[in-house]
Amino acid sequence: MNDNTIAVLERLTAASLEKCLLRLSRVSAGTWQILGINISTGTAAGAIKQHDFTNQAAAVYFNLGSGPALTMIMLFDPTEIECISKGFTGHSFPRGERTTPAEEITLMELGNIVMNALANSVLNALNKTSFPALPEYIEGDSDALIKELGAITDLNREYRVIKATLAIRCDNNVANSEVFALIPLELASILERATPPQ
Repeated sequence: MNDNTIAVLERLTAASLEKCLLRLSRVSAGTWQILGINISTGTAAGAIKQHDFTNQAAAVYFNLGSGPALTMIMLFDPTEIECISKGFTGHSFPRGERTTPAEEITLMELGNIVMNALANSVLNALNKTSFPALPEYIEGDSDALIKELGAITDLNREYRVIKATLAIRCDNNVANSEVFALIPLELASILERATPPQ
């Protein structure tokens, strides 16, 4: 993977997420920010393992398209739900012993908004369309998340992996999350050729 490839995908990611986070900042109580964007090549399992599993993670995910599908994943730390919920909805959910249905819905809604913003930019650049996907939710350690992803994607397939780390600030608290786009290499090569670096 050369510097031009990285530049193409970084620019596409930054443009789509900056627009999305600006809209979220305007309508929510939190302030949203991109902390970093990383482009690599690897498997779905490798992407998941980039997350810090000091605590169990909450994952929202879906596939888009048929054949070589685009896989989207967003990872949260459930212990940060109080900050996330207040920043997103304006209402704080104090953290209990386990994630409640209301907290799950909040994370799924937020993940759906952010992942679709990035996925739609990738699909538009590929001149492809796809029916909207309903996100799935799982919470657990890296092994549990990888096993769950194995039901919707080939864990041995190599992808161009886009990882963006996001921060939501609300009052004096900060919660970080990560959004991943796993682009099959055959689609990534089309995308990289079709979008010349500026």
